[in-house]
Amino acid sequence: QVQLVESGGGLVQPGGSLRLSCAASGSFFSIGAMGYYRQTPGKQREFVAAISSSNTTNYAGTVKARFTISRDNAKNTVYLQMNNLKPEDSAVYYCYAVSSRTGRRDYWGQGTQVTVSS
Repeated sequence: QVQLVESGGGLVQPGGSLRLSCAASGSFFSIGAMGYYRQTPGKQREFVAAISSSNTTNYAGTVKARFTISRDNAKNTVYLQMNNLKPEDSAVYYCYAVSSRTGRRDYWGQGTQVTVSS
């Protein structure tokens, strides 16, 4: 079993930066790709970014060139560096991991709130 613990959210002014972390514990070798979704009240969860086990990255068009996802396999941790934040980036950000066994996003973090406001 894999547990994901997120940290790094908070309140930031427009144009500012935050770095989210997602630390995995448990059977880390059963994890493939990892990434983030985000959700605001009344809306569906939206894909943000993903990184494969071989460090191939993928981004939503709305965050490309502003966000960078990376992973440190030695620390079992994924990072989402968010720069030039905009008010529309405000959401609860959820980390996920794909199970190597099922190929599905079976593991989710608890979510961390990001608020971009002046």
